[in-house]
Amino acid sequence: MFNIGTTLTETMENGKEEKIKELTKGQRVAFIATLVTLILAVMKGAIGYLFDSRILIADAFHSGADLLAIFACWFGLWMASRKKSARFPYGLYKAETLVSFIIGVLIAWAGIELLKEGYHKLSYIADPQAFPALPVTVSILSILTAYFIAKKERAVGRLINSQSLIANASESFLDIFTSIVVLTGILLAYARIPFIEGFIIILISLLILKLGIKNIWTSLLILMDANLDPELQSEIEEKINNIYGVKGVSEVRIRQSGPLKMVECKIATSPSLSLYKAHELADTAEEFIVKNYKHIESVFIHVEPSRDKTVSAIIPVKDIHGLDSIVHGHFGRAPYFIILRLGDELNDIEIEDFYYNEFIHEKKHAGIKVIKAVIKYKIDVLFTSRIGEISFYMLKNNFVDIYRAEAGLSVREIIARYRNNQIERITLPTHSSEETHEES
Repeated sequence: MFNIGTTLTETMENGKEEKIKELTKGQRVAFIATLVTLILAVMKGAIGYLFDSRILIADAFHSGADLLAIFACWFGLWMASRKKSARFPYGLYKAETLVSFIIGVLIAWAGIELLKEGYHKLSYIADPQAFPALPVTVSILSILTAYFIAKKERAVGRLINSQSLIANASESFLDIFTSIVVLTGILLAYARIPFIEGFIIILISLLILKLGIKNIWTSLLILMDANLDPELQSEIEEKINNIYGVKGVSEVRIRQSGPLKMVECKIATSPSLSLYKAHELADTAEEFIVKNYKHIESVFIHVEPSRDKTVSAIIPVKDIHGLDSIVHGHFGRAPYFIILRLGDELNDIEIEDFYYNEFIHEKKHAGIKVIKAVIKYKIDVLFTSRIGEISFYMLKNNFVDIYRAEAGLSVREIIARYRNNQIERITLPTHSSEETHEES
């Protein structure tokens, strides 16, 4: 029995510098977006106040809400690039989530206040005034700026797998629509269309309120370690299960921590596997996740003995007569191999396949070529009378247990002896590498 946990691998350490560079790039984009949004918000607010354009002032509040959200993104990326410490061994990634929650509350509050303002303006019609050239110009500028910010945030967000940047890009694309509505509202308000100013202010306030509630809800889910990516969970489970030696994957858990993710899972393998090989298998699974998913910051793998009592076995045989096939005395030179599934019950034996040895006439290393060909069956046990040094270690490296099977006996007799613990396990090659060509 064993239970192994592995955390940061050497591969993960090597990728840390690249990850920090990507986070720094994300910080830079978020900072520029914050600065530009701040300038736009101030410009809209000032011009809206000077020209008594309540719609433009409401849009300034909307830009202010976006500003806070982008700031939270920048803050999270900045915190993610900080070094871990003894006090914070898991990093400070969740600082972004905490800030996003606080900002979400502020945004929601601003949305409610603006909603009240819009309600009071429903019956208000502004006095005639000159054409609002400057408010219109600011609205057009806002549309263009939102478009370029959204494109940049989305591109960099996808590059570094920053979900907060990608989310902000979506909000920026929404700003384009909002700015178009604001521009339309300014023009209609100038035409003294009733209710239009109050209606558009209410619309903007609802968008702000939605943004605030979304920030609050997402932050709460992250802080409570909710599973926000079930598709990634299923994908990781499926791919790890395909790693040779893994006999099952369970309890895949993904924890969002700021812009990054942390993964935990359990993998099952052969109970007879040595501690060293089990640790090696855990490293293989961990390295696969780290290499294929850059936004995953750390991986923790538990390795446990498999509780699946079905065993996949392979036996070199002379002929094809089902369970009455006769065992061949040489692994690499056997004309056929029978692949079996052995269940828990005594008579639970299923013939999965017969493999024809196409390498039987090879002068050297036929056994090695056979192993490479049949490894797809995920073999647990090999029964053979003799096994060369290279083939032996190749099978052991692929988590295969090897048992001594007397040549001339039938497959049925070998399985019966195996069930009754009457077969010796081969723990060393039966002959040296110098003699391997005779066997394989």
